[in-house]
Amino acid sequence: QVQLVESGGGLVQPGGSLRLECTTSGFRVNSVSICWLRQAPGKGREGVATYGQVGTTRIADSVKGRFIISRDNGKNTVNLQMNDMKPEDTAVYYCAAIWRHTLTLTASDYTYWGKGTQVTVSA
Repeated sequence: QVQLVESGGGLVQPGGSLRLECTTSGFRVNSVSICWLRQAPGKGREGVATYGQVGTTRIADSVKGRFIISRDNGKNTVNLQMNDMKPEDTAVYYCAAIWRHTLTLTASDYTYWGKGTQVTVSA
């Protein structure tokens, strides 16, 4: 059974850091492409970073220089390190997967989804 579970969300002050982890089961993490997306209240889902099946990555312009995506094949996880966080980063963060190489940040391109983890940036 394919499953993705997000963890690591929480409350952080502006300028702080959080590390999100997407743990996969039912498949090897290096057999898929995984995207981190977020959804703020009243807004659509926005892709922020993708780790492609072949090992390349893409970071959205809105978070470039602050967010880093990485993959740990041994732990079967894809992680999102978020630095210098801003109030506008507040959202529910999801990881999503598809069974091919892609670097797309478009939500509708992904097949499997986790349930999300809340990230709040506030003083």
